[in-house]
Amino acid sequence: MTSPRRVGAVTSKTRALLLDCAENLMLEQGYAAVTYRGVAAQAEVTAGLVQYYFPTLEDLLVALVRRGIEHNIARLATSLETSPPLRAVWEHAGDRTRAALMAEFMALANHHKTIRAELAKAGEQARELALAAVSERSGDYGRPAGTAPPEALIFLMISTPRMIAMEETIGLSTFHAETIEFIERYLDEVEPRAADSDRAPKTAPATMRE
Repeated sequence: MTSPRRVGAVTSKTRALLLDCAENLMLEQGYAAVTYRGVAAQAEVTAGLVQYYFPTLEDLLVALVRRGIEHNIARLATSLETSPPLRAVWEHAGDRTRAALMAEFMALANHHKTIRAELAKAGEQARELALAAVSERSGDYGRPAGTAPPEALIFLMISTPRMIAMEETIGLSTFHAETIEFIERYLDEVEPRAADSDRAPKTAPATMRE
């Protein structure tokens, strides 16, 4: 009977470093660049050490996606507690780095059933969080555009920045500026910024990789 293979501790600082390097690789070169050798070169360690913490490449990719999801949900929850909810969802989804990483996760999910399931579950969780916050003041969101279901508003705020980011990777930007301006005007109507706010207006991500 063979002994189970030893795997590095989940709480290890080395493991966290390896995931940081894998994330950087994914952002800079795309998910296909995330290999044992690629991560090892970034971290300046041996490929064997990477494999010690992640026995299969899928283990590495799933761990990276799960960590990204956890960070994403935590950031969204904090934003919903500290900002008007609909604007919080828009600005959260429009974060350039997060949008780029999510696009890579989505592309990766086409080839990995486990990752596809993780992303679907996380997407539902994020939308439920946003819906709970937005529903508390849904009566505020109908004035400029008639009846506006909170579910539809949340979907638009989440999906629009991602679509813009994806299209700009192929050089397509037609109607992007007009769409961003429309949504910003709508948000200014239903969730006006405080007069003394020093926060500059944000826009959707310009590109996924500069």
